[in-house]
Amino acid sequence: MTHGVRYKSELAYQSEIEELPNNEFFGEMVDGKLLYYPTVTREDFRNTGRLTDAMENGKLTKDLDLPEFDLEHDRFMVCGSPSMLKDTCSILNNMGFKEARHGNLGHYVIERAFVEQ
Repeated sequence: MTHGVRYKSELAYQSEIEELPNNEFFGEMVDGKLLYYPTVTREDFRNTGRLTDAMENGKLTKDLDLPEFDLEHDRFMVCGSPSMLKDTCSILNNMGFKEARHGNLGHYVIERAFVEQ
């Protein structure tokens, strides 16, 4: 799970996400499976920079000690601002991933309920 924001204060639910493996109800289901990668663009943080940059240059998979993105095994749900969706989908498309839409199978889905003020 990636989480990109401008400021650390915008990392909503960070502590809850990081504590999920300790959850009494479903912690065992996510322990060792859920990888959380928060990144901040306008302040110093353990991960800094745009998620899209980290996807393109391989930093995201390297930092998480994962193999490069793979068409056969990887799937994505993308949620964010319209400009972030556009950039992320462009990167995924350039990697060969296809959007699942209108009943057609694909490699990623877009959550389009985001409202930008």
